[in-house]
Amino acid sequence: MGESEMETCAAVDALYRAYTGHDFNRFADMLHEDIDWMIHGPVEIFPFAGLRRGRAAVLQAIGGIVESYALERHAIEVLLVNGDRAALMADVSFKQRATNRTLRFRVANFLRIRNGQLIEFREFADSFDQVEQAVGHVVVV
Repeated sequence: MGESEMETCAAVDALYRAYTGHDFNRFADMLHEDIDWMIHGPVEIFPFAGLRRGRAAVLQAIGGIVESYALERHAIEVLLVNGDRAALMADVSFKQRATNRTLRFRVANFLRIRNGQLIEFREFADSFDQVEQAVGHVVVV
């Protein structure tokens, strides 16, 4: 692994340690001021999803997640690093505060690091499954 990959790997590790450890001050410090952030999913059900630009907007989205859900588990299963980019798949669980239901699913995250900070983030998951878990029943279309 080259120096660039080692720096990216260290930044990704520190970012997820801050997030899973609820160290949101450290997490905020690791966000680039001009971050480009996207969680793909229906904003009608998950208002914190969608495109966010800039640290303040991302922290507002994270606040929305924390307000509605309590992180119970975030286990990285696969991590690939190439230069300043990283891709990972994680098994996650969140407790829905309003209903006390646990939502469990896998996410794929794609990150780009600049000078030790997260500058770009994309998250993908099976949003249909997430919605069914969030509303507590099978959705018939």
